[in-house]
Amino acid sequence: MNINWYPGHMKKTKEEIINSLKLVDIVLEVIDARIPQSSRNPLISEITEKKDRIIIMNKVDLSDPIENENWIKKFADNGIKAIKINSKEKVNTRQIYNIAKEILEDKFKKNEEKNIENENIKMMVVGIPNSGKSTFINNIAKRKGAKVGNKPGVTQQKQWIKTKDNILLLDTPGVLWPKLEKDTGLHLSFTNAIRDEIVNIEELCLKFLEFMKEEYPGNLKKRYKVDPNQTALEIYEQIGLKRGAIVRKGEVDYTRCANLILNDFRSGKLGRISIEKA
Repeated sequence: MNINWYPGHMKKTKEEIINSLKLVDIVLEVIDARIPQSSRNPLISEITEKKDRIIIMNKVDLSDPIENENWIKKFADNGIKAIKINSKEKVNTRQIYNIAKEILEDKFKKNEEKNIENENIKMMVVGIPNSGKSTFINNIAKRKGAKVGNKPGVTQQKQWIKTKDNILLLDTPGVLWPKLEKDTGLHLSFTNAIRDEIVNIEELCLKFLEFMKEEYPGNLKKRYKVDPNQTALEIYEQIGLKRGAIVRKGEVDYTRCANLILNDFRSGKLGRISIEKA
């Protein structure tokens, strides 16, 4: 599934990030724990490569707990600090601050030598659409400061948000990159980082079921009471019939069934699933 996706506001966001980097001390990169590789924008990594960063692994309540630990270790092996969070619950802002202060140790030493008392740390928050970035910001700021929605691209302009824990957050809109590789586009579509309206949702659902029957067959069996040893298409049709996603003459309504299955995955009703392994 090849997807080209680069709206004008995303090009503008890239330029804003470049211009704003000099204002911040550190970058918080919010990623989706279900797809840690695909939810990291290579353009953002390139733009911010000279800035220290912390990876915020969001949505760990939806991802495989074993894979969560594997990814934390993989990031650590590459010299990157990563923190697991579920941004819908209380975020440990002190943990984020302490890690950032440890990374910025040289800066704080220089301030101390100059008798500068400033414990604030300015952080730029970046992430792809639908990574949960705005929910994370609102949680850490303990107020409704950033716009939140379940559709990609809700945040449209950068905004500073103050917190009570010596953290100043610079929010930026979610941004994808010009051309997505086949698997990357597929994984982003699974998690709704790419809107269902611009993909073939029936084909997407079939690809998802092919993945599930190979990697998480027990989840399919438990949720839908189907035999995961069947073909993905047979599973697809059985789920449609069992869940009443049918049209005239008892035929499966593939679009409705696709929405049902993908929503079950995205909401966690299919269990904790990681699309990408460390």
